[in-house]
Amino acid sequence: MKYRNRFLATASILLVSCTAENLQEPSVPDGGRQVSEKICNTSDDAVKGTLIAKFSDEAIPFLEEAASQQTATRSVATRSGITSIDDIFADLKVTSFKRVFPVTEEFEASTRSAGLHKWYVLTFDADQDLDEAAEKLAGTAEISTVQFSTRRMKTFTGEAYPFTGDAVPQTKAMIRSDFNDPNIFWQWHYINNADQAVSTTSRIGADINVADAWKLTGGDSRVIVAVVDEGVKYTHPDLAANMWTNPSPSKAYGNQDIHGWNFADNGPITWDLTGTDQYGQPSSDSGHGTHVAGTVAAVNNNGMGVAGVAGGTGNDDGVRIMSCQVFSRGLSSTDLAVSQAIKYAADHGAAILQCSYGSNNTSIRSDREYAAIAPLEREALEYFMSPEHNTSTAIDGGIAIFAAGNEGLSRSNFPGGYRDCISVTAIGPDYLPAYYTCYGPGCNIAAPGGETAGHSGAERAGVLSTLVSEVSGGDYGYMQGTSMACPHVSGVAALGLSYALQKGIEVSREDFIAMLLTSVNDLESRLDGTKTSGTTINLETYKGQMGTGLVDAYQLLMQIEGTPCLKVPLNELQMIPLTMYFGGSAENLTYRGVEISDDDIEKLGMPAKPEMSDGKLMIRCNKPGVAHITVKAIAGGKRPGSETVMGGIEVTKEFAVIARETGAANGGWL
Repeated sequence: MKYRNRFLATASILLVSCTAENLQEPSVPDGGRQVSEKICNTSDDAVKGTLIAKFSDEAIPFLEEAASQQTATRSVATRSGITSIDDIFADLKVTSFKRVFPVTEEFEASTRSAGLHKWYVLTFDADQDLDEAAEKLAGTAEISTVQFSTRRMKTFTGEAYPFTGDAVPQTKAMIRSDFNDPNIFWQWHYINNADQAVSTTSRIGADINVADAWKLTGGDSRVIVAVVDEGVKYTHPDLAANMWTNPSPSKAYGNQDIHGWNFADNGPITWDLTGTDQYGQPSSDSGHGTHVAGTVAAVNNNGMGVAGVAGGTGNDDGVRIMSCQVFSRGLSSTDLAVSQAIKYAADHGAAILQCSYGSNNTSIRSDREYAAIAPLEREALEYFMSPEHNTSTAIDGGIAIFAAGNEGLSRSNFPGGYRDCISVTAIGPDYLPAYYTCYGPGCNIAAPGGETAGHSGAERAGVLSTLVSEVSGGDYGYMQGTSMACPHVSGVAALGLSYALQKGIEVSREDFIAMLLTSVNDLESRLDGTKTSGTTINLETYKGQMGTGLVDAYQLLMQIEGTPCLKVPLNELQMIPLTMYFGGSAENLTYRGVEISDDDIEKLGMPAKPEMSDGKLMIRCNKPGVAHITVKAIAGGKRPGSETVMGGIEVTKEFAVIARETGAANGGWL
């Protein structure tokens, strides 16, 4: 270990200065801080027999020296090397004491610069009173923070419904994708043609508009998405080719972190185990992580199963899925496990953190409150999002995307509500908020989450993706929840990063997030009256509360390449001012015409070719879809200059036309 000599040297200096074998506890804890101030959360819904502590800078050399001695003797560490703390450890009958984030030589410098090496976890007899144990630790000067290991939950509602394939979509012939995945026709969340077999209230365009985006990119293997969830079945026939493979498995994980790691059980990834919950009832894995992974990057165009948002084109070009397992056996997770998973993702090059989980504590209402009660998780997230620590080559700092939550609360769950994270709300195939979705402050963008109740198609109105056959009896099936909405946004973000890499366009994390959150379609114009599915909801309650709008993959790619998007509602003649593109005098310019292909005219059902009139684009579209048009104008005069005639300069602007069922009054932009 390259830091060991440094640790020993520092420890020796401190030992001499203290003139004692061990560091002694001062009479006033931590410069006068009250014990209660150091305990950052409560023991409600916390794991028994476990505490997490952050130590002071002065204590770290002693902890590391004690750890090195115990490593040398190959014994499990149960002591800190500090008398005052070891007396407490003995009283608690501590069975293990170790760093939250293990020492790995490649990432140790980054770990220490972020201060994450100061976090330790201790385990002890589960019969010990957690609050008393926390108070004892908080009473020592060497510990600055004590945190209970509280639980985290998956954000999906209900169960998985296996795909049977016993019906045929009515709009199968209308699907615009070039991919040959046989069940893509049931993935209305990608391409929604208002199929009545899904729901009698389905609406055209209630999807992520990805079909035309796939013509530009299907994904790039340099983009890694970390799925923080149940274990991903990396042998799944529709996922295996897009799984991330660790080029340098670590000794810290027994050299077994091939496709990621199981932080719930501290072992290799699993996906089909059973267990017993805290009430003594049997529980088992659900396939949740595999379902989420399939939405992000099931292999596309492989003649098999379903498609993934960024699953490639069948040429080994999909984004890569890293399985950071934090749920196992159907049990809840902890902030300890998710924090370890988040840091692992940052260290191993994940650009996107796909998090369909949330806190069991739904009362959190501010960043300050979240940071105060979950400092370990917050520090791990800051580490992931930091350009200094995240090792992704796709962008300068990671992007953390969370499900907003399924409690129907008028605010986002946390960590998704944290200011630097993206929180995703859910809609159904009817282009309306899902009955279960959280909404309001902290929520940033919407995506399809499905509803398996209240629609004529039953489970078909859920989200179709990959499943674990050992659990569900089949490789594919439906689920619903903001858990299912979240990976749509993660997949769209992964497509965007892939396109930027392929085009050689560098974009900062902040600019990319701004592009993502403004690549949306209108929801507001639909939010009138009530809706009944799982329950009855008042749609006006959701106005201005679902985020910027419904995520649109094609718009994001256009923003990345710098092509302006013109949004056109269906079946209405539109006069679109082009002042912001051709300047304040756009209406006085001489236009040389509008160019559009005959194929695009037919695809969008245009009764006539678009024209310019007084600086406005005159256009009508009767079919949903996208197209490119080119508008030419003369800057300075009525005709372009030539060798013999003085004139102006011809200016050419290219636009992407996006025709949808309804347009937003503000164009869908912030």
